[in-house]
Amino acid sequence: MQTRFPAKIAFTLNMMLFLFVCQTYAKDVGELRGQPVQINEANYLIYLSPGRSSLKVNGGRDPLTIPKLAVKLIDTATRRSTDFLGANVQLMRRSISHSRLTLPASSCDAVFNSDVVKNGSISSPSYPAPYPPRSHCRYDFQGRGRERVQVVFSDFNLYHPTDDSKECESVDTLIAFVHIDGRMEKIDAFCGSAMPKPVMSNGPRLMLEFRGIYSSRYSRGFKATYSFTENFGVTTGRQLSEYPCAFVYNSSESRNGTFSSPNYPGFYPRDTECHYFFYGNQNEKVHLHFSYFDVEGVSPCEAISASDYVEFSNYITRDRKYSRHCGQMKEFDIESDRKFFRVTFRSNDRLDGTGFKATYRFMDEVDTYTTKPDQNNNASYISGNNTSLLLSILAILLLRTIRTIKE
Repeated sequence: MQTRFPAKIAFTLNMMLFLFVCQTYAKDVGELRGQPVQINEANYLIYLSPGRSSLKVNGGRDPLTIPKLAVKLIDTATRRSTDFLGANVQLMRRSISHSRLTLPASSCDAVFNSDVVKNGSISSPSYPAPYPPRSHCRYDFQGRGRERVQVVFSDFNLYHPTDDSKECESVDTLIAFVHIDGRMEKIDAFCGSAMPKPVMSNGPRLMLEFRGIYSSRYSRGFKATYSFTENFGVTTGRQLSEYPCAFVYNSSESRNGTFSSPNYPGFYPRDTECHYFFYGNQNEKVHLHFSYFDVEGVSPCEAISASDYVEFSNYITRDRKYSRHCGQMKEFDIESDRKFFRVTFRSNDRLDGTGFKATYRFMDEVDTYTTKPDQNNNASYISGNNTSLLLSILAILLLRTIRTIKE
């Protein structure tokens, strides 16, 4: 008696030769989309969707297993579909010299290219529901030219067994990598529930790697927005196109305002040089007040000490009057001699800092700067002539008081 196989089993036995290419995970529809494949000269579409089954592909010496997945095959000619659910499905692939089997390292891996979209959002698997244990996702951002990748977090809550979220070893972690000299180098790691500061790449590439080892029903994961930007996260001033990173502050446009290091208050990108040019009107000078300063380095902030630094000058070239500034410093003030002033920030490819935040104000050359003691720590400016008049009045009152006592 001849054994007759069910149609699905017979269909499976015919799939001995195929080209399988699996590309992009589409979270919004909950499935992993595949490109068309060829099986015994018939064209099919493969869809991988969440399920309790798994798809195991034997590709010679190294069998590949995709956990918790089920597979659907759709004949592009007849639109007939075949589902494999509820059991492990094994597809045997014979050696084919002209084809390769490529699978992503994880079903939640994603690639973001600036040619397709300039900004968007990312999140952990199943967000805002808890992410599954043993989650491993890579978010690869690929820009071009002068573009930098900036990631700003809006929610962050990873499972952490202790209250010390600073120790990110062997716990659920999100790690940031940048490309330096052709290799991926870790620049920061985030864990626990403390909201990370903005992250920025040193070039057009950035990768975030999420390692959700444990998970918890109380750990909802993370959500962030990303953007491919050319302004280095500096949102004030007018950017100059002839420099990779340069901004102009003109007295005719605004007599006062703020400026900061790239990506402030997050770590500034490595191997970056930014210029801030201040142009006053005739008989004006500019006064700068640094309310925060954390630039990696040691005095005198020269190349021999591999220091990042901030440099000040009354000229386009270096000005020996002002020493370079680096390290962690308390609030301080800098004032120009004339109407033009340059501030240059320079970082190397080694360590990171938070950078700086400062205010500027254009003043008449005869004006002096004083600090107004209010809750906002704003600065007020009193002209030299008014100060002299006030001192004269005080001197007259003092003399009158002395004469009255003598009499």
